[in-house]
Amino acid sequence: MLRSFWFLVGTLSLFLGLIGIVLPVLPTTPFVILAAFAFGKSSPRLQAWLERNHVFGPIIEDWREKGAIATRYKIMAISMMAAALLLSIVMDVGPVILVVQLACMIAAACFILTRPS
Repeated sequence: MLRSFWFLVGTLSLFLGLIGIVLPVLPTTPFVILAAFAFGKSSPRLQAWLERNHVFGPIIEDWREKGAIATRYKIMAISMMAAALLLSIVMDVGPVILVVQLACMIAAACFILTRPS
């Protein structure tokens, strides 16, 4: 049952990571890293496939070896967060939502920017 849970987490994370490739407001890297972790607990074959993948493999390898996020992904993540915040402002969302969104984005940006490149 626990393996099924981790398989579901891995599948959902990979799906969200794939969507993040084309959707600018959804980050790819954290979801791919989570998918690799979850597949490691449920399906070593899928974990190995993900680690050998030419797109996702380097992201996972950088994270595992150095806890690093490549500079281009950092720039992309911060840019997308700024764009999402700007879109929220343009759409005139409520001030409470803006404050919560800004707090979450600041926390995420601090984490991303403090990782080695």
